[in-house]
Amino acid sequence: MAHQVEIADDVAATLHIEPDDLPKANEPTQIWFILTRQGGKLIPLEDCQCQLTVELEPRTPNSPPLLEPPLQPRTSEGYRGVPGAEITFPQSGNYELVLSGIPKPGKSFKPFQLKYPVTVTAKAASDSSAQPQGQNLPGSIDYGLIGAIALSGLGIIAIAMRWQKKRPLRESQKSTLRQAQRPVKSQKD
Repeated sequence: MAHQVEIADDVAATLHIEPDDLPKANEPTQIWFILTRQGGKLIPLEDCQCQLTVELEPRTPNSPPLLEPPLQPRTSEGYRGVPGAEITFPQSGNYELVLSGIPKPGKSFKPFQLKYPVTVTAKAASDSSAQPQGQNLPGSIDYGLIGAIALSGLGIIAIAMRWQKKRPLRESQKSTLRQAQRPVKSQKD
C-alpha cells in the first residue's frame, strides 16, 4: 500500500508502515504518522494528546478496540518527534487504525480523528513474504496487469510500424532518405 493520507479539518496525517507497507500477522510492525497542520507545519507528538486504537474489521458496534498501543515520539525520514508505535497484529485480515488527538495547552489545531484501513497478511511457514492467494492487496504488484499493459503497448507499436510501411513517403522524407544513403567521403579523398 502506498502511504495513506487522511485529513480532518486543519490536520492531515500520512501513515507509514514498516516493513514494506505490508504488515504480517504475529510479527512486530512499526507504524508512524507524519502529522501536519494545514500549510504543512509538522505537529510533533509533544504538541498533541494523541491516541491510537486498532480494530479488527468487521467489528461489532460499541465493542472496545482490539489494541491501544502507546504512541512514542519517533524520528524517521527527516521528521523528528512524530507519533509512532509498534503493533503486533494477532491474525491476518482487515483492520482499521484510528488516530485521534487534541492539542496540548498552548498549541492550536482542531481535535481530529483519522481512520486508516490496513490489510494484514498471514506469514507462511516457508515464505515470509506470502500473501493470501487470489487477493491483490493495496500496494501489491499485479504482474498480470503489467504484462497485459506491456503486450498492449507492443501491439500498438507493431500496428503503427506496419501502417508506416504501407504509407508512401513524402518528398521531404525521400530527400532525407537519399542523403542518408549517400556514401560518406573519407578524409583522404
